[in-house]
Amino acid sequence: MNDSSSQARLLTLDELAALIKAWREIRQWSQETLAELSGLSVRTIQRTERGKPSSLDTRRALAGAFEFEDIDLLNKPLLIPTDEQLAEAKVKFDEAHVTLQANPIGSGRIFAKLVQDCHMDLTEPAFELDSEASEVFAAMVDYLREYRDCAEHYSEVEKLMVHREFEDYLSQLHVLGVSMRYATRNVKMRFGGPTGDPLAVQILYLVGFAVGQEPESFATPKTGSIGL
Repeated sequence: MNDSSSQARLLTLDELAALIKAWREIRQWSQETLAELSGLSVRTIQRTERGKPSSLDTRRALAGAFEFEDIDLLNKPLLIPTDEQLAEAKVKFDEAHVTLQANPIGSGRIFAKLVQDCHMDLTEPAFELDSEASEVFAAMVDYLREYRDCAEHYSEVEKLMVHREFEDYLSQLHVLGVSMRYATRNVKMRFGGPTGDPLAVQILYLVGFAVGQEPESFATPKTGSIGL
């Protein structure tokens, strides 16, 4: 993959395997994450990354997961990127994203303190949830945002009840196959237009991963929509 003069051609199985793995690792996705995003099984991802034969539909699903405009891109002749081009792609990705450590939430008390201390949140699952898990996840998001908005009015006794509620949400989600991880990030944001003074805020990132597939870190865009 170092020949910069290569011409467009169909990928060999080994080349497809190397590209899929490279594109996945640039995004800091696990094989499980790619499987969820593509709708394929983890076994299919593993086979593809080992250079085993893959179907047209599998390649289309992978192209869709990587958000390529042409879902048949991997079924057509194309130029094989060099190591330098892959490195450039990673640099561009890193410029647009920040990598955060994925921490487990140790207790409902810790959960409540995170919610109380942060000014806003980005809370989302990293994979497709079934209907029951989706309802519990949505209820947790509503609850944490309601609590953040009025936490200062809670008595210490009432906060103990909040801690138990957060514990219950974490337990329910874990039983349903969802493991919550968090990260915090301090940023400066402008409100009231580009001429406004920047305000220091702390953002809470809460991400639900499949139980047993929790990563050590995750990447998130440096800019985007944040829950207030």
